[in-house]
Amino acid sequence: MGTIQLYDDALVFTLRIGGYDVKRVMVDQGSGVEIMYPDLYRGLNLKPEDLTAYDSPLVSFYGKFVIPKGRIRLPMQAGSEVVEVDFIVVDAYFSYTVIVARP
Repeated sequence: MGTIQLYDDALVFTLRIGGYDVKRVMVDQGSGVEIMYPDLYRGLNLKPEDLTAYDSPLVSFYGKFVIPKGRIRLPMQAGSEVVEVDFIVVDAYFSYTVIVARP
């Protein structure tokens, strides 16, 4: 009490995406898009043909350009609210399964 503590830890939680509880979801306050990684994409039993084209390159946390595999729209539930979200699927490794933008 009475101390100032810096807060720079990532906000990580579980969301329901596409009918499944997905762990290791990170909120990136600086992100403008929702990112999904291949392990989750395959885990949701989605096929490559489920993707729609998305050809804008993204810049990773490490400053490298990443070419997305495509985009997919899935329902995402937090609490009682369900919204349709466009996820950009990228073929890269990251310790989280999904990155969502700050609402």
